[in-house]
Amino acid sequence: MKHLCYMICLLGMLVYGGSSLKVRYDGDQVLKITPQTTDQVRYLQALSKEWQLDLWKPDSAEEIHEGRETHIQIPFSRIQLMKENLLGQGIPFTIMISDVQKLIDKNAQSGKTMQRNQISSRNYNYTIYHPMDEIYQWMEDIETNHGDLVTKHYLGSTYENHSIYYLKLGLPSNKKKKAFFMECGIHAREWISVAYCQWFVKEIISNYKDDFNLTKVLKQVDFYVIPVLNVDGYIYSWTTDRLWRKNRSVQENGTCYGVDLNRNFDSHWCSTGADSVCESFIYCGPSPASEMETQALVALVEEHKTEILCYLNIHSYGQLILYAYGYTYNISENNDELASIAKIAVEKIMERYNSYYIQGRASATLYTLSGSSSDWVTDLKINLSYTFELRDEGDYGFELPPDQIEPTCEETMDALMGIIDYINENYLEDNAVSITSVWMTILLSCALHISYSIFN
Repeated sequence: MKHLCYMICLLGMLVYGGSSLKVRYDGDQVLKITPQTTDQVRYLQALSKEWQLDLWKPDSAEEIHEGRETHIQIPFSRIQLMKENLLGQGIPFTIMISDVQKLIDKNAQSGKTMQRNQISSRNYNYTIYHPMDEIYQWMEDIETNHGDLVTKHYLGSTYENHSIYYLKLGLPSNKKKKAFFMECGIHAREWISVAYCQWFVKEIISNYKDDFNLTKVLKQVDFYVIPVLNVDGYIYSWTTDRLWRKNRSVQENGTCYGVDLNRNFDSHWCSTGADSVCESFIYCGPSPASEMETQALVALVEEHKTEILCYLNIHSYGQLILYAYGYTYNISENNDELASIAKIAVEKIMERYNSYYIQGRASATLYTLSGSSSDWVTDLKINLSYTFELRDEGDYGFELPPDQIEPTCEETMDALMGIIDYINENYLEDNAVSITSVWMTILLSCALHISYSIFN
């Protein structure tokens, strides 16, 4: 079965490399639209629902607001009518992507011409996007070549019977360790998220032996990295529809496909910023944690919830670092700490390439949504939970070119090391203090022994 999966994924890679996906977007455009009045907002919301348009930002019609820039993909067949409607309503707009398919084709060709080494993790190319078969092989090679630090584990299965794996990074310890979770690829089309998870693993492996603080952290913390949670959707985005978002479970007696996994967690499920209509891009599912992928992740987090220091949910695009809450405008109990850590991460990102990121509460900074993994883990009393929306701000959207993978991952790694340093300083034992305490205990014991010998 595993070899069959590899063959299917490889076929998908070849098909995508030749720009022959079954679903094409020839002539589709992405428009930047900024409604100025309440009537314009209502008009745009109604049109988006009536035409079932793919909202890239925000991802639900209810979150279209006055003065907020909205990115919407418009099918070629409706482009002219859409522009006439916007002009007729006096709603300002500009063209963000003039031809979605041409951008897909260009990025596919760029990735195809770049060096594609698949032999082992030692010469794996981290500056291109990889289909699922290569990621499966990469995980196996990583464990084989770095078994002293990394182990591969089975998380669960998907609706289409694909395996979900995670990598556990950590050094041996005789004490109970803390945990740091990173989940990528929950939305199928957000390929930069998947690329970053692999980059993170590479950087930890490459640097920990020469970094005293990182070595110290790895002795006290295990990193749980899920490179692709939505495996079915990710494969489908390579083989059939580059802009597919959801998973691939069959819904409504076979009439439609897929659930938005980041609306499927049991945290104020389907109450806001989600949709109970199956055809919607933000369909929350028939019930909380209805999906096999969600259930698998929930089981792992529940198993380690008392140990988890930090949980990261990696997305694209928008250049944002977000924290609780998404479903309400209420402020979490540790909002000040969350904000101060996010500020550190934003500053670290800015230092390398001067990339501008915004940090803040998800509901106030981005839009309201319910059923997200980030809010769910916050409800479990895991103090540090963040959603990272990586590059870019809108020039390419979900079609971030391969030549931006490296700078995106580098600046994101800087941010993550800032968070790890904070955890090291504020949540972990100080090895120097611990060693001093041991020696003080030994010296005190010796002193007592000598004293006892003298006076007895």
